[in-house]
Amino acid sequence: MITPLALGFALAVADPSSYLASTVKEMLKPWPSNRTVTIVCHGHSVPAGYAQTPNVDTFNAYPHLLHVKLKECYPLSVINVIVTAIGGEDSVQGAQRFDRAVLTLQPDVVTIDYGLNDRHLPMATAKQAWMDMVKKCKSRGIKVILLTPSPDLTAQILDDADSLALEAKQIREIANQEGVGLVDVYARFQELALSGTDLKPYMAQSNHPNRHGHDEIVALLTPWFLSPKP
Repeated sequence: MITPLALGFALAVADPSSYLASTVKEMLKPWPSNRTVTIVCHGHSVPAGYAQTPNVDTFNAYPHLLHVKLKECYPLSVINVIVTAIGGEDSVQGAQRFDRAVLTLQPDVVTIDYGLNDRHLPMATAKQAWMDMVKKCKSRGIKVILLTPSPDLTAQILDDADSLALEAKQIREIANQEGVGLVDVYARFQELALSGTDLKPYMAQSNHPNRHGHDEIVALLTPWFLSPKP
């Protein structure tokens, strides 16, 4: 059984209290000093909003819910949250289209979420794809937040040998190595499972969260965009 927190990978992961300080500063500016702040959510079916396939529940998925939260916090700001996620895609495919799909949007922040679909890839191949995307962002001054996978009810969430747990571990390692943001969704659902909570009420189907599940992800994402404030 594994512990819910990825101890040992936290020292070089970006500090949530300061990593997005420049983005927060922009979101606090009123007209006419403000500009559009762009957040891109890249990944597979979960950020794309797939619920019970083929239904796409866009407005109950974490990119839209994050957008709503940020507008509540920053009513004077112009914020675009753009979804470039594609259902069924893995990180290699996401990296191949990263320049044209993501970088052309000139984002301030990019979230990356491919852990669920990377299980069929060799670990080294997936790592290289994630690293390629992260390094392209860093070279342009774009902030990056990596998400560990949301649950799959067919996986053994409390088994550190499960393929999904291994994907989560590798994503933590990348965040640590590159000093970027990390939202440990997998650890949160491990905590719930360890407490005896049934994960089924959080899921629209075995591998897609419902609104309840997406709310958990947003609760982890939002604090990155709230600090520091003057």
